[in-house]
Amino acid sequence: METNFYPLTQRRIRTDTHIRELTAPVKLSHKSFIQPLFVDEAINEPRDVNGLNGVQVGTVDSTLHTIEEHIKQGITKFLLFPVPAQKKDKDFDFSFAARTIQKIKEVFGDEIWIATDVCLCSYTSHGHCGILNEEHSQLLNSKTVDVLSHYSTLLANAGADCIAPSDMMDGRIGAIRNKLDAMGFEQVSIMSYAAKFSSQFYGPFRDACHSAPNSKGLQNRKTYQLSPFNINDALASALRDEKEGADILMVKPAALYTDVVAKLKQQTLKPVAAYHVSGEYAAIEALAEKGLLNREAAHVEVWAALQRSGADIIISYASGSAKQWIENISI
Repeated sequence: METNFYPLTQRRIRTDTHIRELTAPVKLSHKSFIQPLFVDEAINEPRDVNGLNGVQVGTVDSTLHTIEEHIKQGITKFLLFPVPAQKKDKDFDFSFAARTIQKIKEVFGDEIWIATDVCLCSYTSHGHCGILNEEHSQLLNSKTVDVLSHYSTLLANAGADCIAPSDMMDGRIGAIRNKLDAMGFEQVSIMSYAAKFSSQFYGPFRDACHSAPNSKGLQNRKTYQLSPFNINDALASALRDEKEGADILMVKPAALYTDVVAKLKQQTLKPVAAYHVSGEYAAIEALAEKGLLNREAAHVEVWAALQRSGADIIISYASGSAKQWIENISI
């Protein structure tokens, strides 16, 4: 009797939700997520951020409340972006950032882990990530690194668990690590924005931090942030930061740069963080508002892509919903 032969098929592991869950190699967990926080010295009430639905720039008091609400949702890791009231070109005042960290740790202690962004873009009148020369035509790397190293020790002394330099200056990881160790802060980790690209997808963030470049000289950040056309530079910069003492290597943006995440993961044993940046987040939110996709499912899909590419840590503006969405999503 003739028997029809049907080759083995993959479809059996797609039969229902149960077997899809069992066989999926990607296992998302809210414990791998970091929630960004914005706190502005100059405001008395929280303000919305254009494009970032559900995200506000807070006061110190409102930020404490926000953290408390996130803890209830299972999120205990945060990345703080302090925005000072006054902008300068030198002699920066970092006291607001230090006081904010100190207050947060006084209230929550070891219940949370908090990293603090270290950059000068929200401090400078010209919006660049460091100190410019008199003509505003060039960013001065060494002088900027000195300021960032000092800033980092103030944050560590205030109680920051992690320093997160986002400035993209050469040598800043080594300088910060040496300064922290010399001051007795060996336990404070460094999460380097190791592969941070000069991207069009930072718009809502710059609105939140008032950090858009506005110099009449240096018009953009292409001389110190990475080119989207040069993955070799990204990998070299990340591996250099690893050698200088970075504990976590970040790729930013993330959703459009999963190839960078994947290639970096192949070359390092350090944890890799993927920052789903404000413009990427806002794109999903805008499509959801138009009814063109399911908001929750779209964010989870991006997170799955980031983890699939090799990310150990995900920084998302929707981290506060991660536990609920991951548990409720049907794969």
